[in-house]
Amino acid sequence: MRLVRFILLLLWAPVAASAATLEGVPNAAPASEGMSAEALAAIKPHFEAYVKEGKLGGLATLVSRNGKIVHFETYGDRDVAAEDPVRADTIYRIYSMTKPITGVALMMLHEEGKFRLDDPVEKYIPGFRNARVFVSKDEAGEVVTEPANRPVTMLDMMRHTAGLTYGVFGDTPVDQMYKESGMFNPETFPNDGDNFALWAERLAAQPLLYQPGEKWVYSLAVDVQGYLVEVLSGMPFEEFLQKRLFGPLGMKDTGFQVTADKVDRFAEIYTREEGKAGVVPARGGLLRDYTAKPPFPSGGGGLVSTISDYWRFAQMMLNGGELDGVRILKPETVALMTENHLPPSIPSISDVGQQVGFGIDFAVKGGEFYWSGMANTFFWVDRDHDVVAIVLTNYVPFGAYPIRAEFHDLVTAAIKP
Repeated sequence: MRLVRFILLLLWAPVAASAATLEGVPNAAPASEGMSAEALAAIKPHFEAYVKEGKLGGLATLVSRNGKIVHFETYGDRDVAAEDPVRADTIYRIYSMTKPITGVALMMLHEEGKFRLDDPVEKYIPGFRNARVFVSKDEAGEVVTEPANRPVTMLDMMRHTAGLTYGVFGDTPVDQMYKESGMFNPETFPNDGDNFALWAERLAAQPLLYQPGEKWVYSLAVDVQGYLVEVLSGMPFEEFLQKRLFGPLGMKDTGFQVTADKVDRFAEIYTREEGKAGVVPARGGLLRDYTAKPPFPSGGGGLVSTISDYWRFAQMMLNGGELDGVRILKPETVALMTENHLPPSIPSISDVGQQVGFGIDFAVKGGEFYWSGMANTFFWVDRDHDVVAIVLTNYVPFGAYPIRAEFHDLVTAAIKP
């Protein structure tokens, strides 16, 4: 089978090379947009090596400048066992790259005057009223709390300073309480109930891990934002995204579920196992069945998308909130979202010596804003050079390889002064 596939690739190489473009996306020669073709050419062999060495099943990389694609490549397989290659329209789990999209949806409502950034969240989710903060556990193992010194604000919820945690990545007593509450178990949500409201009530009932505004801790805050979109718009979150964001931007393959007509484009998810060569399908943990409707739409990590869809979103942000004549946000709102909102008491979200700020659902550093996803997906927008770069893979765990740093270095080297 592999020999047949190799022969076909040789026979059709000229066609395949010319077909490595994205439908409906403008392309340009690198030199015409101030990019080094030679430097960009180094991206392909670098990531091909990951596939050849059995470290990744498949991936795609994209670079654009001035709104035009100057680099796009696919590597490896969408489905390794079936030897089905990654294509331009392959659909990926983007996990936490959902977060910036949710933030944009909520800020669309901010533009409409639905809320202020200094509003208390309890104004819209009453369960956050009279919030209490975890202090310790007593000798009997009972949780000791104290009153929050101020209400959690909408800005807190949008910059991860609300006092929440994630419940799956940490090992604090509050993380354990999240797990024990059944918040991550779909079986605890009734099929005929308002699951999103029930989930929000469960979260609000847990003590905060720290005082509001005291620390930056990666958390379920963006899932709360998704629920806030429902509350403020009066529309189901997924419907709001489709009608107000995905439809207008032409993001036709982005959503919370992979329908039957798209399953053959959905990337399998892979990992490595000790003693086994190559990648193996990943199972369990946070890997839900995307062909089934989720109990509620996760604004923090539930979307799937294609590289061209996500490029349209990122390019819209680089353009100041507009793409192809469709305005999603005002330029001043984009500027607000992509500036650092951390207080002086929190100098950085990074614990590795880098000064990284945080805006509204984006990390910000210098002229760039960016984020990533659990399956080693990454994107960034470089405002100083009008560059968008995206890499989508289908591999867990996050951070297994230095993909983002390597891709960032390769792209930066290609930018001509």
